[in-house]
Amino acid sequence: MPHRSPHPDLNGLSEAEAARRLAEHGPNRLSERRTRRLWRIVLDAFREPMFLLLFAAVALYFALGDMGEALFLLAGSAATVGLMILQEARSERALAALRKLAEPTARVMRDGVERRIPAAGIVPGDVLLVAEGGRAPADAVLRAGDVLTVDESILTGEAAPVVKHPAADGAPDNPQGTADSACLFAGTLIVRGQGVAVVTRTGRTTRMGEIGASLMTLQESPTPLQQATRRVVRTLGLFAVLVAVGVLLIQGLARQDWVAGALGALTVGIALIPEEFPMVLAVFLALGGWRLAQKNVLVRRSAAIETLGAISVLCVDKTGTLTRNHMRLAALWRDGREWNCAAGAPADRTARELLHVTLLASAVHGMDPMDNAVHELAGDLWAHEASPLRSYPLRPDRLAFIQAWQEAEGVLFAAKGAPEAVFDLCGLKGAARTHLERAVADLAARGLRVLGVASNRCDHDGGREPPDGGFAFEGLAAFEDPVREEVPVALAAAQAAGVRVVMITGDYPDTGLAIAGRAGIDVTGGALSGAEVAALSPAALAEAVRNVSVFARISPDQKLRLVEAFRANGELVGMFGDGVNDAPALEAAHVGVAMGRRGTDVAREAADLVLLDDRFASIVPGIAEGRRIFANLRVALAYLVVVHVPMAGLALLPLLFGLSPVLFPMQVVLLELVIDPMCALVFEGRPAARGAMRHPPRRADAPLFGARSLLVSAAQGAGLLGAVFGLHLFLLSAGVPEGAARAAGLISLVAGNLGVAGVLSIAPGAGRSPAQRLAFAGIAVLAATTLAAGVAVPWLARLFQFETPTPLVALAALAAGLAAGLAMGMAALLHEGRFVRRATT
Repeated sequence: MPHRSPHPDLNGLSEAEAARRLAEHGPNRLSERRTRRLWRIVLDAFREPMFLLLFAAVALYFALGDMGEALFLLAGSAATVGLMILQEARSERALAALRKLAEPTARVMRDGVERRIPAAGIVPGDVLLVAEGGRAPADAVLRAGDVLTVDESILTGEAAPVVKHPAADGAPDNPQGTADSACLFAGTLIVRGQGVAVVTRTGRTTRMGEIGASLMTLQESPTPLQQATRRVVRTLGLFAVLVAVGVLLIQGLARQDWVAGALGALTVGIALIPEEFPMVLAVFLALGGWRLAQKNVLVRRSAAIETLGAISVLCVDKTGTLTRNHMRLAALWRDGREWNCAAGAPADRTARELLHVTLLASAVHGMDPMDNAVHELAGDLWAHEASPLRSYPLRPDRLAFIQAWQEAEGVLFAAKGAPEAVFDLCGLKGAARTHLERAVADLAARGLRVLGVASNRCDHDGGREPPDGGFAFEGLAAFEDPVREEVPVALAAAQAAGVRVVMITGDYPDTGLAIAGRAGIDVTGGALSGAEVAALSPAALAEAVRNVSVFARISPDQKLRLVEAFRANGELVGMFGDGVNDAPALEAAHVGVAMGRRGTDVAREAADLVLLDDRFASIVPGIAEGRRIFANLRVALAYLVVVHVPMAGLALLPLLFGLSPVLFPMQVVLLELVIDPMCALVFEGRPAARGAMRHPPRRADAPLFGARSLLVSAAQGAGLLGAVFGLHLFLLSAGVPEGAARAAGLISLVAGNLGVAGVLSIAPGAGRSPAQRLAFAGIAVLAATTLAAGVAVPWLARLFQFETPTPLVALAALAAGLAAGLAMGMAALLHEGRFVRRATT
C-alpha cells in the first residue's frame, strides 16, 4: 500500500518534472560502469597462448608457401577466436544484466506518494525517505524526521559518526557536514534514525563526485576456483612449451628436419594447452549467476556459486523471511481485557485510547512493518498534520522507540517497544510485572508479536534525551505476521535435500516456536534464548546448536556467535540478514543472504547473495541451481581433460615412434571447433540430475576438480588415446596408406570426442534439455559434415594431407572411436556418481 506524505510541503516532484530534471542534470551516477568492450575482449583473446601458437603456425605455413594450409588454418583460428569472443560477450551480457539488477534503489515521494525508484533516477528537488542502515543516494538537506546519526567516514576518514538535525525551511545549506548540520552527503551511512530530506545535488556534482570517487559495483576479483584454474593452465602451458621445445630439438637435431619439428612442436603445444578451462569457468559462473537471477537470487560474488549447493545449515529470520512481513494489529490488551482488531479498530473507549498512544509511538515514515500496521488501522481515526517534536530511536540500553508530541497541556512522550524495555521505562516490578509478563507469554504462545506501550506527559520536550522516569504503562499491542503460503513446501524441499533450517529471531521463545512449528521447522529441541546463548562457552554453544533449531531473543551480535558455532561443527552455513548489525554474521557465514527489498545497504554489501523478492522459497531453487552448476562444471572439466589427452598423445606419440604425424595444427583447430561450443552450449545447459535435491549436500572439503579427478579423467583420456592410436598402428601394419590411416585416426578421434560428450551431457534421470539436444545435434552434424568433406573432397583432402579411406576402414574407425568414447564417457559418468556419493557422506 503506498504511503502518502503527512507533510504537504514534502510531497515531492511530479513524474513529469522529475523526467525534465533527469534530462537536464543526467543520471545520478558518479561514473559510467566499466565493462569489457568488444575490442578489449578481442585483444585479450589474442593474448592467449594457444592463439599465439596458432598464429605462429599460420606464419610458418605462409613462409613455406603452403598457402592453402595457411589460409585454412587462419580461417579456423579466426573461427576459434570468434567462438571465444562470442562466449565472452555472452558472459559480459549476463554480468551487465546482473549489474542492472544490483542497481541501488531509493525511497522518494513523487506526486505525494512514496515510491521506490533506481537511485540513478534521483534528481535535484526529489524528496528522499532515509532510514537506518541505508546510504544517502545523493547530497540532500534533512527537513523532517528524527535526529540522525550518520557515518561520514567514507568522505572524512573520521570514524566517529556525526549528528544531523532537521533544518527549518529556508535554512542555509552547510557544506562542511559538521556536527549538527542538516546536510546529508551521497554515500554516507545512516547509522540511526529516519527522516525526510530534499535532494540538492546528484551525480558528479555531489561532494563524493567532486573528490573523484567512483562506483565499482560488481567489479569482482577472480574467485579462488578461477585463480586455481589459472595456475593449472599456466603450469600446463609451461609444460606444453617444454614438450614443444623438446619435440623441435628431437626432430631438428636428431633427424635434421627442422620444418617437421616446428610443425610438430606447434601441434603438441596447441593440443596440450587447455585454454578452455578459464573460459568454461567464466561462462559457467556468469551464466550461472544470470540463471540464479531469473530465480530472484542475485549473486554479488561469484565464489558463492561454488558454495551455494553445499550449504548444510540455513539460518533464517522469522519476520519477512518465513512470514509475509505484512503485519496487522491483531489485538490490544490492557488490565486483563483483550480486544480483537481483525475487523478494524475496536469501538471501546479504553481500547481506542491505547490505540491512539500506540499510533503516537509509531514512526511517521516508518520502514518497520509494525509501524505501518498501526497506521493502517488507526490512520483514518487520527490524521496528524504535524510532525513529532522529536524522535528517540532504539538504543542497545533502551529497546523502545519514543516520540514527543506537542499538546495543549504540554508535551506527550509516547513509547513503544519490547515489553521488558517498556516495563523498565515504567519502573514496573514485583507482582505487577509478573502479571504482565504472563499476559505477554500468553499472547506470544499464539504466535503474536507483542510490544509494550507507555506514555509520559511533561511540560517540556526533553531535549536530546527523553525523561528518565514518569512513564505510565498503557497496555500491550499484539501483531500477527502469518507464515507465507509457500514456506512449508519450500522448507520441506530444503530438508529433503539435507539442508537443516534453523530460525533466529528477536521475538519471544513462545512466538518463535509457534511460527517455526507452522513453517515446518523441527521444534522438538525447544528454543535457546539470547540469555542462554550469552551464558554458554563457545564449545558448549557448538554442542547446543546440534539439537536446537529455534533461537529467540537473539541480539545481532549473537548471530555471529551462532554462525561460528555451526562452523565449528563442520557445517557450511548460509545466513539470512537484513539489518546493519547483521553484517558481521553475513560476512562470517559461508554464504551471506540479504533481502533485496527490506534489507539495508550495509547488509546487501556484506552479503554474497541478495533475494530480490525477499522470499525464503527463492533460496531453495537457488540451492538446486548451485548444485547443478557445480555438477556441470565438474562434467565439463572432466570432458576437457578426457579429450585433450588423446589430442596431445596423437600429436606426440608418432614423433616418438618415428612415424609421420597423425595430427597437424589444422586438425587440432578442427577439434577445437567441436570442443569449445560443446562446453559452452551443451554442458552449461545440462539439467540437474533427477534426485539432486534428494541427497545431502557435498562435504565442505569436497574439491571441484582435485588431483584424484584429474588423474581419473587423464586415465580415461588415455583409454581413448589407446583405442585411436592402436587403430592407427593397426591400419599402418595392415598396409593402409599413411594418408588414409591419418584420416581414419581423425574420424576415430572425432567420433570418440562426440561419444564422450554424448554420454556426459546426459543428466542421470533427466536426460537432455531440448536446447541441449539441438545444440549437440548441430555440433555433431557440423563436425561430421566438415570431416566428411575433408576426407571426400579432393582439394580438402590434400589440404588435410588425407587420402580417402575405404568404406570399411572409415566404418571401422567410426565404430572404434565411438565405442571407446562411449566407454570412456560411461566411466567418467560413473566416477561422477561415485564422487557425489563420497562427497555427501
